[in-house]
Amino acid sequence: MLGCPRGWFFRVALPSAFLPRPEQRARLLVARPAPRARSQARGSLQCLLGYLKMEMTEMPSVSLKRGSVAIEDNDSVAPAEEAKRQKVSECCPTTGQDGLEDSSPPSSGKVPGPPETAGQGKKNSEVPSEEEEEEDGLSEEGEEEEEEAESFADMMKHGLTELDVGITKFVSSHQGFSGILKERYSDFIVHEIGRDGRISHLSDLSVPVDEEDPSEDVFTVLTAEEKQRLEELQLFKNKETSVAIEVIEDTKEKRTIIHQAIKSLFPGLETKTEDREGKKYIVAYHAAGKKALANPRKHSWPKSRGSYCHFVLYKENKDTMDAINLLSKYLRVKPNIFSYMGTKDKRAITVQEIAVLKITAQRLAHLNKCLMNFKLGNFSYQKNPLKLGELQGNHFTVVLRNITGTDNQVEQAMNSLKEIGFINYYGMQRFGTTAVPTYQVGRAILQNSWAEVMDLILKPRSGAEKGYLVKCREEWAKTKDPAAALRKLPVKRCVEGQLLRGLSKYGMKNIVSAFGIIPRNNRLMYIHSYQSYVWNNMVSKRIDAYGLKPVPGDLVLKGATATFIEEDDVNNYSIHDVVMPLPGFDVIYPKHKISDAYREMLTADNLDIDNMRHKIRDYSLSGAYRKIIIRPQNVSWEVVAYDDPKIPLFNTDVDNLEGKPPPVFASEGKYRALKMDFSLPPSTYATMAIREVLKMDTSIKNQTQLNTAWLR
Repeated sequence: MLGCPRGWFFRVALPSAFLPRPEQRARLLVARPAPRARSQARGSLQCLLGYLKMEMTEMPSVSLKRGSVAIEDNDSVAPAEEAKRQKVSECCPTTGQDGLEDSSPPSSGKVPGPPETAGQGKKNSEVPSEEEEEEDGLSEEGEEEEEEAESFADMMKHGLTELDVGITKFVSSHQGFSGILKERYSDFIVHEIGRDGRISHLSDLSVPVDEEDPSEDVFTVLTAEEKQRLEELQLFKNKETSVAIEVIEDTKEKRTIIHQAIKSLFPGLETKTEDREGKKYIVAYHAAGKKALANPRKHSWPKSRGSYCHFVLYKENKDTMDAINLLSKYLRVKPNIFSYMGTKDKRAITVQEIAVLKITAQRLAHLNKCLMNFKLGNFSYQKNPLKLGELQGNHFTVVLRNITGTDNQVEQAMNSLKEIGFINYYGMQRFGTTAVPTYQVGRAILQNSWAEVMDLILKPRSGAEKGYLVKCREEWAKTKDPAAALRKLPVKRCVEGQLLRGLSKYGMKNIVSAFGIIPRNNRLMYIHSYQSYVWNNMVSKRIDAYGLKPVPGDLVLKGATATFIEEDDVNNYSIHDVVMPLPGFDVIYPKHKISDAYREMLTADNLDIDNMRHKIRDYSLSGAYRKIIIRPQNVSWEVVAYDDPKIPLFNTDVDNLEGKPPPVFASEGKYRALKMDFSLPPSTYATMAIREVLKMDTSIKNQTQLNTAWLR
């Protein structure tokens, strides 16, 4: 197929007709051959990727009826507890994310990407070491088992509803209406708002002029076989200490291009020119041992150029962590040299700023030729990286199709959103999508109930999930043998695989250390989920008890310090000033009956509200404050008429770069759509704003139940 070399085959798995899952997009499944066959196949692989891009199918619509459905969101969340993260986690969650920071650990997270840097496969009977596991994870997309999954409706009938996580109130009095947010991610666009308050847009694909940059020839001067040998040398995959490349056309210019190509494409390798039997060879070798790959070469970077290349990343249907891992694999560098201000969720078109240490704009721009659904542009060199939490927020463009509300209903709903806002609940994706909510695991961690933590993560679950996870859980329930259960997992970088690997390493009597193998960010997601669960419930009680006005005993922030509203001071504040605490050892609670509600809820969960410090420092909760009502900024909307449900209703940044004219709408059409634009600060959920407009339940469980009935 497509000129595939011997030892490879390609298979395209096309979507089921009505299965509303990310797997609906056509997927490329690659069977791993011997190493040398990989480079021979890359040309065919790129051809196939291009073919798939042209042939990609659209996904079916999902109807959102008031009180019955949900939207899979791409919100902007950067919780204060997580804002200190500086590096990209090597284990990338792929489910339940909320946009800027992941909110629920994955069931089977994969690191997608090409097989070119994949490590060699290992026998199933082996329990991989941590170092081996990183190599193993590079090719998991190709190792995934074929499973005929149960229907998404069957899987989600055991999921959570809004009531389960304390989301019960609305602030507005308008009448709700129905709409459709298509399962196409192109109806949901997120633009990051940077430190300077400007909205990030991809507007320029050109590369900054730099005399130090190599020519474009560096990308074509090496043959596929030479690149394969250099890659194996770079990644220490053979016993060679150097690779010699003969210079066929022996000119100084040609030798210079080969030197530049090796140093640019294979960080960590040095080169020298040697004469051998009257012929010129460029010899590549390691300059700094096994650490050479992890650290960018210092001496080759011009002193006059900023150490960090900043760029705007446009991506479709890919979360930030997966995107960075994919970029790092194509560039053959470690992902922790990338920095960013916040993560963006998968099911959207998102635009954000990224910085990378000592990678040229030219190398980054070259990725535009070989990556699907990505564009990199607006390059600049700067002295400093980006830091988590530095962003001012995100700007959302959302289309709700086939709305049933009258123009007057839409006007009332949007004016209410603009003037009053919405309850700042943590959205449903904060709590996971499986039968075991993440807040339950977080509660067990805080209770120091490690056997329960292990059981909640590994026990068999109601509802459907990937076949290999079902087999893994069944094996665990039957044998309690972590090595045996691990052998059932082809994808070992999921949370279950990491915990089982830890149990194999440390034993069943040291669950704390075993759990510690899971990346810190993922572990903290569990306890942050519990904090969010408590906060949602308490805010609902606060609004139920006191309504939408400040009362004595409420909390407001003065700078970073929380203070109480006194009786004679109430008129100086509005509901938009009131904050509520996430439980922790460094917060105060309101001076009214909601304080007792906090204590009662934590006591019922066998937790001491007066002692939120944990014997393990990572799990000690300091707490934080969060506004209970958020009023979006830059709110605008329009109702448009259209006939074709598949046509895009606005242009993306890439459309604008390509000169595509904006869509023209008829005065009358078969359908009506509400196009909404609004900006939100970090740590807020766009789904909660949409919930307020439509007056609907946003849980995937309700969405799926309605969608199943609708499809019949």
